[in-house]
This record gives sequence, C-alpha cells and structure tokens, in this order.
Amino acid sequence: MSGRGVPAWRSDVPRHLAAGRTLLAAALLGLAGLVTPAEAAGLTPLPEPLREVDFHAYDPSLAEIGRLLFYDPVLSGNRNISCGTCHHHDLASGDGLALGVGEGGMGLGLKRTTGEGADRIEKRVPRNASALFNLGAREIRVLFHDGRLSIDDIFGNGFNSPAEEYLPEGLKGILAAQALFPLTSETEMAGNPEENKIAGAAYDRIDYVWPLLVERVRGIADYVDMFREADPEIGGPGDLSIVHIANALGDFINSEWRSTDSAFDRYLAGDAAALGPQARAGMELFYGKAQCARCHSGTLMSDQEFHALALPHFGPGRTRRFDPYVRDVGRMAESDRLEDAYSFRTPMLRNVALTGPWGHNGAYASLEGIVRHHLDPVAALDDWTPEMVQLPPDERFARVDFISFEDRRERARLRARVDIDPVSLSDREVSDLIAFLEALTGEDKGRLGRPARVPSGLPVD
Repeated sequence: MSGRGVPAWRSDVPRHLAAGRTLLAAALLGLAGLVTPAEAAGLTPLPEPLREVDFHAYDPSLAEIGRLLFYDPVLSGNRNISCGTCHHHDLASGDGLALGVGEGGMGLGLKRTTGEGADRIEKRVPRNASALFNLGAREIRVLFHDGRLSIDDIFGNGFNSPAEEYLPEGLKGILAAQALFPLTSETEMAGNPEENKIAGAAYDRIDYVWPLLVERVRGIADYVDMFREADPEIGGPGDLSIVHIANALGDFINSEWRSTDSAFDRYLAGDAAALGPQARAGMELFYGKAQCARCHSGTLMSDQEFHALALPHFGPGRTRRFDPYVRDVGRMAESDRLEDAYSFRTPMLRNVALTGPWGHNGAYASLEGIVRHHLDPVAALDDWTPEMVQLPPDERFARVDFISFEDRRERARLRARVDIDPVSLSDREVSDLIAFLEALTGEDKGRLGRPARVPSGLPVD
C-alpha cells in the first residue's frame, strides 16, 4: 500500500503516464525522421493538452457585466482609461507597447501617445502589459511579473497581496483579486492625487480607493439592474460592493481569453498532422536541446517560478523607497531575498507570437529577438541598444528612460544574476524554434469581444 490506503501500483500511475508520453513523443518524432531513438530519450515529457476542464468555472451573467466594466472608463480616476485600453481585443489582450502608457495617454497600441497639456502622463508604466490568455486556469497560484499577488492565507483573506489585510473577503479567486490593483495605480488608472480624490485616496490607504469607485457604479442604474439579476442577494445599489465588481471582472477575464485550440494542442490531443515538419523540429528543440521546457513546463508552459535573464533595464522601474536610482529588481522587491534579484515570473506561451513586445519590460520588438536573448542572455545584454525598444516618444523622458541601462554597476549586477546557461543553436534551428512558438497560436481571440458601448456612456477604446 502507498499513502492513505492507495495500492502501490496506483501511486506509480502518474510516473508511468509521464514515461509513456515521453516514449510516444519519441516515437512520433522518430517516425517523422526528426530524431534518433538516442536523441529522443533525452526529451522532456510533452504536457497534456490544455482543456476546458483545466479552468475555473464562471458565471456567464457576471462575465457579461465584467465585459462592460472592463471597457468602462468609469473605473479610472479621471474617467479616461479602462482595463481594455491596455488589454485590448484588437491587440491580443495586451497594448502592443514595451512599457504601457496609462492614465492621461491618448490612442491605442503603437499609435498611443503620452497625452497633451496638463493631462499628459507623469511617467511611463514600469512594466509591460501582460497578455491575459489562460489566466483562469486552476493551476495558477501567482500573478504579476514579480509575483506580488499569490494564493496564500497569510493575511486571513486567502491572498498575499499589496493590500495585505485590507484586501476584502469574498473574492472568487486570484483573477478577481488581481483586477483590483490597476484601479489603485497612479500610472495605470488612478491618476495623480491633485487631479481626483480616487488617486488621493490611494496615498492614504490602498483600500480607500475601492468604495469611491463602487459609488460611481452604484449611480449607474444599468449596472445595478444587471448585478441584481445576476445575484438575488443584491437588493439595491447599497448592497453592491467592490467584491461584486472584482468578481465580475475576474469571471470575464477567466471566460474571455481561453486558448486551447492551437496546432500544438491539437497535436497533443492526437492529431499528428497538426504540426508541420518545421514546427515539429522546433518542438523537438523546445523539449530537448534548447532547454526551453526547463522553465516553460507543464500544461500551461510555465513553471510559475521566477528566473533572472539579464534583460536590459530602462524606463521608470519599480523603484523601492531606498533605491538610489530607478531600477527594477523584480521578485526581490517582494521577497526581500537577494537570490531573487532581477528574477521575473515565467510567462505562459499560448499565443506568444501575438503578444509582443516580449520580456517583462518589452525589451524586444521581435519574437526572434527574445528567443536569441534566451540562448545567451549575457551576450544579448551586451549587444542590446536602446534603438531596439519601441517607446512612445516624449522629450520629458528622453533623459531618464535609459539611466539604469547606462549605469555600469547596474549592468554588472544584471550580468552576475543569470539563471540559464547559454545554448548554441544554428540559424536554422532558431527558425524551427520560432515556427513551433507560432504553432502555439489559437483560433479563439475572445468569446464575447469588445462592447460597442458601456452603461456609463463614456467612450470605449
């Protein structure tokens, strides 16, 4: 017997299944003439295909409300930006920029500017706007580039988050919790304290922001009516809380951006013809020689851990109070552990070909660029130049955008903290690897899509 009365043979089933998948992968690749049996023996086991059952359940009525709130600028301090501005359907749930342009900016994607006059932005958003595909997966326990939100009951509310004990109870999951934080960010959605009381409230205490936003939503009859239909316990505007709003946003994100139908997923499900020869060669590299699967592992193609890759620093950074200049130390800012310096969360890879620029700060405008950086991070850092990144121009930032990149000591620290070993690939192999990454693109780019209008009557980006 093994464990709690489980027969020993059953406790070995996962191991035997994994071994079987490895042998199956080896057989398929061998039949395709791509690898020898000896080479195939070194492959990392292929994951299971990603299926709908791997995701949390959601309420369709709440998801529809969340869709409207997601694109409604009413949740921003100055009513001029929405979640959808930086996570847009037309931009593969991102914004197409290396570093985001938040509250005060104008336009979408590469046409977005830093704004005009007194309303223009004070600084760039410190990090790249992450894509939202498959964030509703049950497996996910940590979010944000630095992992500052995770499932953990350290504060008695189910999460370890920037709000600590002030995060409200009753949130359906980590996606609902995540939705609350951009609303409190000065550079993202709240604005500057002198502009509106919501931004001012964020400086007093993070949770003071949310009741002010709830009051706005309570004043819109269409939202109140929809919430009442979705939840019988909501009798009127006074019963509506920030938890209801967060749960609606979370259910929308969970249900909207699910990618389970890529060529790779079809291949894993048994359709051997789903991947062409070049993509299959790239898959062999990904799970073998290129060592990509050491971090991009499992069904979601992410180990949900943090790794240092020596990506170049630029922009405002997420500077801590005691930092002498702008920089971004990544996970260390949250963990206070020196070994976490410059480490960032491993991103998932479904639709990766659509979700550039790539890197936690969008340092590379091409998929090939970020792939080659992974092959030799230190050499790539040494070869990187500011001309390689796309930043909306603004003369106010020109003198400060690359201060940390130009600092010799900071570059030395980056070079000293690299978690992956160099890998040598030919140009043909790099092309094959990119072909495989392109085969991770799914057909479904959004279940409900962008609404034409929102109940507040404000413009929809």
